[in-house]
Amino acid sequence: MNNSPKLRSWLDDFGLSHPLVIAGPCSAETEDQVVKIAHQLKDSDATVLRAGIWKPRTRPGNFEGVGALGLKWMQRAKEETGMLTTTEVANANHVDLALEHDIDILWIGARTTVSPFIVQDIADALKGTDKIVLVKNPVNPDLALWLGAVERLDSADISKLGVIHRGFSTYEKTRYRNNPEWQIPIDLQQRFPDLPLILDPSHIAGRRDLIFDLCQTALDLNYDGLMVETHYDPDNAWSDAKQQITPATLIQMMVDLKIRKTESQDQEFKNKLNTLRTQIDVVDHQLIEQLGKRMIIADKIGKLKAENNVAILQTKRWNEILGKMILMGEEANLSEEFILRVFKAIHQESINHQKKLGNG
Repeated sequence: MNNSPKLRSWLDDFGLSHPLVIAGPCSAETEDQVVKIAHQLKDSDATVLRAGIWKPRTRPGNFEGVGALGLKWMQRAKEETGMLTTTEVANANHVDLALEHDIDILWIGARTTVSPFIVQDIADALKGTDKIVLVKNPVNPDLALWLGAVERLDSADISKLGVIHRGFSTYEKTRYRNNPEWQIPIDLQQRFPDLPLILDPSHIAGRRDLIFDLCQTALDLNYDGLMVETHYDPDNAWSDAKQQITPATLIQMMVDLKIRKTESQDQEFKNKLNTLRTQIDVVDHQLIEQLGKRMIIADKIGKLKAENNVAILQTKRWNEILGKMILMGEEANLSEEFILRVFKAIHQESINHQKKLGNG
């Protein structure tokens, strides 16, 4: 895919003085619900009304969307409010129905992005259209798979493309429904800076109290927009109730968020500095998490050694680790002195953990 300025042109066409805001319910439930939410959003910063028409659920038996009937509700909402509309499409038939009802923006969901076959079918169905198409990251943290989906659409001559960061599934327990793994969209943004990047904080958070901070982090990282699930009665929503906010909350959130602007050379410097510092904060957080995981493993090793009356310090193993880390450090442009300091500190902490277990 060519890193061409044409990719950002569709976003510039909106002429917005703030990031693009896409808002609306997780699911279209009734016609009144869709239209009422659209009217509550029309005077906000939200430009695009979102609603799930077809809802791919992990297990059958849950609400799976109202189907094509909901597209007519979105048409009515668009006519009455002037908002653009967007919905998820998961196959070529969905594309045909969405085009028939003049949905303005289509997005490909995380479960669909993982299948090159389905993405190709969707790309073929969209070929020759002028629609904006957004691609959510795949469920698993796989940058190549994410980019592959975008490239398939680009190869079908769909030039109005963008990506949505909605977090990644993990077996580990975290505070998020889907772990953000910020470094992956950061890598994507660095490789393709002209590809609009939109955050979906709702699916990352899984709960409404985390949404603001996620949005602020995204804006600090120069994201181009936000897709936030909103419902006038979120606690009684038919799907994903815990992660939806009210339109009024969204309006206030957009007032409170600090949006970085480039108005002068000095301001541009500050923006770049804030972006870099936010990236460092993200990496530092990941470092602490990884170090914590390492110490958990060290605890298990210590327990195993204590049970088998084996000495804590294994000099041969320690020297092997140091040698490998020094070589890897050189490849990453890190000095031997730095690597030695860091890993000696890690090793000492590991010994301390194992000594506690040995004395227990």
